[in-house]
Amino acid sequence: MVRKASVVIEKDEHGFYAWCPELKGCQSQGVTLEDTIANIKEAIELYLETLPVSERDVLLSREILTTSVEINA
Repeated sequence: MVRKASVVIEKDEHGFYAWCPELKGCQSQGVTLEDTIANIKEAIELYLETLPVSERDVLLSREILTTSVEINA
């Protein structure tokens, strides 16, 4: 079954860092954005393999929304 998981990616001086908010502690990194996306997908799949199906369903049913807001700075 194909599911979706939220991923947050930050760029820093070493490349990119990614994590999945639904799955506490599930994170990865990469030198390029493409590497980072591939790495976090693999990390999520491996993380989900360790969970019972019922727990997977609960975690992946969470709705996480991201947006940006304008601020005066």
